[in-house]
Amino acid sequence: MRRVLFLVLLAAAAGTLAQGRPPKLEPLPEAPPPPVIRDGADEPRVRIAPQDNDSKVEPVAGGLKVTPSNGAPPYYLINVGPDTWERRDTLDPGVRVPMWTITTFD
Repeated sequence: MRRVLFLVLLAAAAGTLAQGRPPKLEPLPEAPPPPVIRDGADEPRVRIAPQDNDSKVEPVAGGLKVTPSNGAPPYYLINVGPDTWERRDTLDPGVRVPMWTITTFD
């Protein structure tokens, strides 16, 4: 059964190869030049004003500062990995060297 199927497929492939190319091929026309891109000088400036109930988001080093509109204290979103954000109340990393006096020598 497999041999018959193989022979049928081989005969079909040979038939398509025997037909060859169509007799008259024409080259494609030249592509039009790309549009001229300006620096946005002729486009209007668009500014979307924040609404009263929107939070304010500002970029800071390493993340974003979010100021909620309800009067809550601002917090920071720090990027700790791909698509992973960590919320912090301050940008202070919180690591301090202990400065305790254990003993003194005279």
